Amino acid sequence: MTADAPGLAFAYDLRPVRVVFGHGALAQLPAELDALERGRVLLIATPGRSETLAQLRAALGARVAGVFDRAAEHVPAVVVESVLAEVKRASPDVCVSVGGGSAIGLGKAIARETGLMLAAVPTTYAGSEMTSIWGITGESGKKTGRDARVAPRLVLYDPELTLSLPAAVSAASGMNAMAHAAEALYAANADPGTLALAEEAARRLAASLPRVVAAPGDRAARAEALAGAHLAGRALDLAAMGLHHRICHVLGGTFGLPHARTHAIVLPHVVAFNASAAPEAMRRLARALGADEAAAGLARLNRALGLSATLGDLGLGPADIPRAAAEVVAAGYANPRPVTAEAVQAILEAALRGGTSSRA
Repeated sequence: MTADAPGLAFAYDLRPVRVVFGHGALAQLPAELDALERGRVLLIATPGRSETLAQLRAALGARVAGVFDRAAEHVPAVVVESVLAEVKRASPDVCVSVGGGSAIGLGKAIARETGLMLAAVPTTYAGSEMTSIWGITGESGKKTGRDARVAPRLVLYDPELTLSLPAAVSAASGMNAMAHAAEALYAANADPGTLALAEEAARRLAASLPRVVAAPGDRAARAEALAGAHLAGRALDLAAMGLHHRICHVLGGTFGLPHARTHAIVLPHVVAFNASAAPEAMRRLARALGADEAAAGLARLNRALGLSATLGDLGLGPADIPRAAAEVVAAGYANPRPVTAEAVQAILEAALRGGTSSRA
C-alpha cells in the first residue's frame, strides 16, 4: 500500500545487523569484530582519511591485513577492479569501510563480488551504511540495485569521528540523508514502522543540521545528526526508492555531479512535484520540518544551511537536460505521481536555475 491509501496491509524483511552508537564507540571495534569471529581486516577509505585510518590501525593492531584508501564518489568500476586485487592479496575475512557513501559503497561492491563480510564506520551523514542498496558507475552510467549480501553486518557510529567534517560538507551530507527520509515517507511499500522511522529521521536532521553548521564542534548536535542519518538509512532500507533518487543517480553517474550537493538541490523540487499525489507523506514531512508545507520547508532548510547552489553551479547545462530526463524515465522507478520525460525536464530546469516550475 502507499502511505495515503485506505486500509492497512504491509510486508517487509528484516536482516541481521549489529549497531553500536555512542561517543568513543570506535574503541569497541576490536571486541565487536571478535564477537563476529573476524580477525583479518581490510580497511577501506577515501584519500585524505589518514587521521581516521591511523586511529583504526591503532585500535586494530596486527589484525589489519591491508588498507585501500582510493575509494571514489559513485564507486567507479575501475576502482572496484583495483580493490578486488587488494582483497586477493590481503586475504581478509572482513572489510571495514570508514568514511561516507564512497567508502561504504566500495565496501558493498566488495561484498557483492566476493561475499566478504562488511562492517561500516560512518563519518558522514550519508546513511548508506544501513541499507542493502549498491551502486557502481561504469561507461554506461550508474547501475544500482538491492542485495542483502552487501548490507553491513556491523555498523559502528562514533559522533567524535564527524567533528572534523567541514560545515558545508556536513550540510550537504545531512540533506542527502533527508532525501532518504522524504522518499521513504511516500514510498509505495511504506509500512507503519518505516513511516515512523522516516519522520523521526527528518525531525532530528532538521533540528540538528543548523546547529552543526553554526557550531561544527557541538558534540550533541553531531550526535543528533548522526542518529537522524541512521534512522533515515533504516527507513530507506525498508522502502522503495522513487523519482528523487533516480534523478540523482543519473546526474551523478552520467554527468559526474557531486552526490550529496545534488541531493540537496533536487529534493525540494521533487517533493513539490509529488506533493499533490502524497498528501499524508507531505503532512508528516512538513511536521518534521516545522513548516507549513514540505517543499518550502526543505528549500528554507537548504538556505539556512548555506546550500544555495543550483545544478548549473554544479556543472549541468541546459543542453544536458533532455538526455538526463530520458535516462531517468527509462528506469521506471515507483513514484506516487506518474513520471514523464516532460515532467522530469521541468524539475531539472527548475533546479538548474534555482526557481520553481509551473510545468512540473
